[in-house]
Amino acid sequence: MADDIIAGTRCPCGSGETYGDCCGPLHAGERAAATAERLMRSRFSAFAVGDTAYLLATWHPSTRPKSLDLDLTQRWTRLDVLATTGGTPFHDSGTVEFRAHYRHKGRSGSMHELSTFTREDGQWRYLRAAE
Repeated sequence: MADDIIAGTRCPCGSGETYGDCCGPLHAGERAAATAERLMRSRFSAFAVGDTAYLLATWHPSTRPKSLDLDLTQRWTRLDVLATTGGTPFHDSGTVEFRAHYRHKGRSGSMHELSTFTREDGQWRYLRAAE
């Protein structure tokens, strides 16, 4: 869980900042993501630390599941942001293409996705994987 992450450790999102200066304040509700990419990075970190409440809160209501059960045996290890379109403070929508790396049952793997984001009430929300 997020409480287990020490504020001075490197943030799982790969920004190079500490968790306490990067995704920690977003997870704690102290500030909001200014861009779609920033939200994507904070959501990856939420998967890495097991913060399902943050994941659900940042999911658009039209596509958000009622609950989310994470596989605690899967460890998210690295995020590579490959491309972004829109998603700045001047846009209402955007996409983030990424590759998320993980370890599961002793094996390394990755998932590739092009995620769609939209702004709702001034806050970025994950909408869905682009089709």
